[in-house]
Amino acid sequence: MKPRRHIEREFGVPIAGEILDQSLWTSTALKKLPQAGPLSWESIFNRRAPVVLDLGCGNGRFLIGSAVWRPDHDHLGCDILPLVLRYATRRANQRGLANIRFAAIDGFRLLDEHVAPASVQEIHCYHPQPFYDPRDVSRRLVTPAFLVRVHRSLAAGGKFFIQTDNPGYWRYIEEVLPVFFDVHRQERPWPDAPKGRTRREIIALRRRLPVFRAWAMPRPELDVEQALRLAEALPLPTFDADRALREVDEMEQAHG
Repeated sequence: MKPRRHIEREFGVPIAGEILDQSLWTSTALKKLPQAGPLSWESIFNRRAPVVLDLGCGNGRFLIGSAVWRPDHDHLGCDILPLVLRYATRRANQRGLANIRFAAIDGFRLLDEHVAPASVQEIHCYHPQPFYDPRDVSRRLVTPAFLVRVHRSLAAGGKFFIQTDNPGYWRYIEEVLPVFFDVHRQERPWPDAPKGRTRREIIALRRRLPVFRAWAMPRPELDVEQALRLAEALPLPTFDADRALREVDEMEQAHG
């Protein structure tokens, strides 16, 4: 009889990878970031490979799946919520993954302070927090300044993936993203995850909410100075986030 495989599910949807015997677990928490200066991907992962970033990685569902199915890529996820990072690191550890790390830092700071120009192949940003209270508008991640840093961080041929179920946020993204990137709308779920790449997307699809997706490549004619000048003329994300969607946030936060 074959040994039973230990597959973890969330809302009935499997999380990639198999939970291994504890003797095979790894340690995936990036415990200390440098005070300043770019991270050395080669030092972190002990090899040279394309690097994938997930900004606001939550419980790690997407990034773990990518690390399982793309062992030739290295992965770093970041989030500011300790609880979800504990879920993410535990799951990655249990799968024995050596090509993934997690850091407790916000996405803007990671790109601004710790990612060298043209050093990563992919940047993913799924369901950035819209912050419903008008007093928190300044905390929204996707701004022109943020997009300049995404543009700067991507290597030649690199891609930026972004997704939200918040219509106000999406309208803003559609306004500012094409200034820096060649944008391609993804009308249907990503082919690798038809039920959702993230926990938030799974919940949104089950509640029949529209999910807005795109992938984009940096406009090669823009250098950093040009991008910064363009950013200064663009609006900040002061849209109405629609408080009715708070219920979905609460449901997401109630599960690991």
